[in-house]
Amino acid sequence: MSGPEPGLTTGPGHAADPFRPAPPAQRGIRLPVLAAVSLGGALGAAARYGAGLLWPDGPDAFPWTTFGINVLGCAVIGVLMVLITEVRPSAHHLVRPFFGTGVLGGFTTFSTYAVDVQRLVDHGRPGPALAYLAATLLAALVSVWAAAAATRSLFNRSTRSSRSSR
Repeated sequence: MSGPEPGLTTGPGHAADPFRPAPPAQRGIRLPVLAAVSLGGALGAAARYGAGLLWPDGPDAFPWTTFGINVLGCAVIGVLMVLITEVRPSAHHLVRPFFGTGVLGGFTTFSTYAVDVQRLVDHGRPGPALAYLAATLLAALVSVWAAAAATRSLFNRSTRSSRSSR
């Protein structure tokens, strides 16, 4: 008979229950990571809010601001992931939680995207709503891929030129 799977809560009076979360000490909650995500999220959300104030969309208009925010955020996450996983894998351990999960998670917005689709439908514009739904998904995927590819290409080119100048 084997023991419970790692991470499951066991002990006197506790059966191994995969649906019962482990206590916080066993989950490895680290306050610096939580603080980095929280601070980054506040900054990203504030930037998104500011963009909405600078470029407001009318109630039945195509939501260009949210579309642009989400596409830009995807491009930045493409650049960030290449930089911290390939170019500088030794980057500080809080860079990804702060920028990736925090700033970009707060900046990009799936909830507003969904509300914008519903708002367009409610205003009798199902065609633009469907176009927005599809265009956001496609543009976001292309954006993250293109930004990651461009970042890789840029850093591969600079690495090759620095090697050839030696």
